[in-house]
Amino acid sequence: MLNAICSKKELTLCSYYLCVNDIIDSRELRELEYIAHHISSTRFQHCLNVSYYSYIICRKFGLNARSAARAGLLHDLFYYDRKTYNSTKTKKQPSHSDLHSFIALQNAEKLTELSQLERDIIAKHMWPVTKKLPSYKESYVVTVIDKYCAVLEYCIPKLKKALDSVKSKA
Repeated sequence: MLNAICSKKELTLCSYYLCVNDIIDSRELRELEYIAHHISSTRFQHCLNVSYYSYIICRKFGLNARSAARAGLLHDLFYYDRKTYNSTKTKKQPSHSDLHSFIALQNAEKLTELSQLERDIIAKHMWPVTKKLPSYKESYVVTVIDKYCAVLEYCIPKLKKALDSVKSKA
């Protein structure tokens, strides 16, 4: 079953899936299922969360929901361990925030044809940490949703653990 965080909707059964069905089961994306991300999630789940909620918001506001969904799914398409990278990085190397967007864009371009909009979303999704401003409204949506999903992925398991602890003491 394919679900986004905080959603019970089966994503393969809704219009969202039609936007991403040609890339979502690719080997390149499915490899992300084995990489931890934001402590309690996988990189694949994070990308799925960002993709789905970006699609919903863009559709609601009459923006290009298809491109937001596709770029959201591909925005973290990189395979190195960011913690290892940060601990071994020299001052001359780019930060993880700058580097992973570039690598994700290169990997996405190998996987599928991208529009200029999709390129902008992937390349600039780390704004405001990175300096380049997004050029499209959809890029801002994905950028905000990326941060929102990161917070959910970090906080929800901690909240569940705290609630379970309270219940076990009662």
